[in-house]
Amino acid sequence: MKHSTLYMINSKEKTKMTTRQNIEKTLWKACDSFRGKIDSSRYKDYILSMLFVKYLSDVYAETRETYMKQYDGDERRVERAMSRERFVMDETSTFSYLYANRNDAEIGQKINVALAAIENNNSAKLHNVFRAIDFNSSVDFGEPKEKNAILKNLLEDFKDLDLRPSQLDSVDIIGDSYEYMIANFASDAGKKGGEFYTPAKVSELVARLVAPKENDRIYDATCGSGGLLLKAFKQIESKKTHLYGQEKNMQTWALCRMNMFLHGVDDATIWQGDTLSNPGNVENDQLMKFQCIVANPPFSLDKWDSGFLPDTEGEEGKKAKMSADLDIYHRFDLGVPPSSKGDYAFVLHMLSSLDDTTGRMGIILPHGVLFRGASEGRIRQAIVEQFNFLDAVIGLPANLFYGAGIPACILIFRKDRGTNDKVLFVDASSEGHFEKGKNQNILRDEDVQKIVDTYKAYKTDLSYKDEEKFSHVATMQEIKDNDFNLNIPRYVDTFEEEEIIDLEQVQKNIADIEAELAVVQAQMKKYMEELGL
Repeated sequence: MKHSTLYMINSKEKTKMTTRQNIEKTLWKACDSFRGKIDSSRYKDYILSMLFVKYLSDVYAETRETYMKQYDGDERRVERAMSRERFVMDETSTFSYLYANRNDAEIGQKINVALAAIENNNSAKLHNVFRAIDFNSSVDFGEPKEKNAILKNLLEDFKDLDLRPSQLDSVDIIGDSYEYMIANFASDAGKKGGEFYTPAKVSELVARLVAPKENDRIYDATCGSGGLLLKAFKQIESKKTHLYGQEKNMQTWALCRMNMFLHGVDDATIWQGDTLSNPGNVENDQLMKFQCIVANPPFSLDKWDSGFLPDTEGEEGKKAKMSADLDIYHRFDLGVPPSSKGDYAFVLHMLSSLDDTTGRMGIILPHGVLFRGASEGRIRQAIVEQFNFLDAVIGLPANLFYGAGIPACILIFRKDRGTNDKVLFVDASSEGHFEKGKNQNILRDEDVQKIVDTYKAYKTDLSYKDEEKFSHVATMQEIKDNDFNLNIPRYVDTFEEEEIIDLEQVQKNIADIEAELAVVQAQMKKYMEELGL
């Protein structure tokens, strides 16, 4: 293909570098183009997809320009060099081409065609990444005139944003800006936001607690937009690892794939589908094993077992019930969690996927998993007593997560505990261990560091001492004595003694106040008489 007609918007050299603030300003401007027309839960996909296309286009254009100079305009050699690049594009897929056609009556369809070409030309890395988005949708955009106006504004919003690598303030700002916007969309989406985003500091905390190592296989069974996986990835300096994840929601799966690409992770394996009823991590008819697992599954997922159950009713019209033998991977042999609470279904899936020698796992869960009874109680007891997998229980502040004001906890599981029969309990939920925000509480750097330091000390210091009102190392006997109830206040006493009240002093204060009041009332009476009232 000839590239002599390639549209180039950023043809003039610019000395001013593109900062994260520049990118975020553009993204917010794009949001304004949609507000009042499309719900934010939908328009985030259009905006983040356009950011992705703009980034690919600018990288591709600058790379090609570099090769043109290097090979003195030899098109054949340039084409050969470009074919070996990280990704390839054709002229009609570039942002420049789309911008030049912004007034076209079929601009929505042109964008769709461009996205399809990007997928097809980079199928190994970007297959189906735009499948769930339709820039020609009459449902989202309405009548053609309205749709074309919105899309024209969107293209104009991104026109001046220079994302060429040579102009970026740092190598991470594209990925960081992408995650920043996901976080803001999550905040705006409320409860639904928690389905695709885990707050950055919580993700960092989980990643540091499980301490990924070089050559580990890292897995997130409910990966959302991929933030937890990327935080784990950043813990490995050499980046010699492989990321695996699964996400049920198609739009969120696409966000994750783009998020990985923008952070330079081209080879992540991200499956799309129901992790419980259709796990992607299967090889040779067995669940794959991972040295490191991080996850924030949906809290207390209702009807988690629906993918296992037949469509028809059972005998005598009774509703079919989940049983362990319906799972060919034997994940629920320890017990079947209640249909209305999927927390332990995810725990059991991930424990079944955890490497039997060096596996470490950090999972964010609601506090109910610590004390609920019935089948959950039996599963909890087996995990703690029979298999000795539980290493730490960490209570987090309330209102950290989007759409979930309830406090959550992090459970750390390890399969390399050996003869250790102790469990660390940490209560990081009280004031002083987080920053209170207007709508959302926030973990600060020092809060994350304190929890990490406490866990490391517990792991490495044989003489580790409990910290009053913050941490306690419980023995297996203590946990047995509590009937395997792991509710943190049973182990970490955070009770604040009330100040002793001196009743004699209180009575004296009351008497003094009454005396002062009598004097004031007498004075008032005198003034009233002088005024003749």
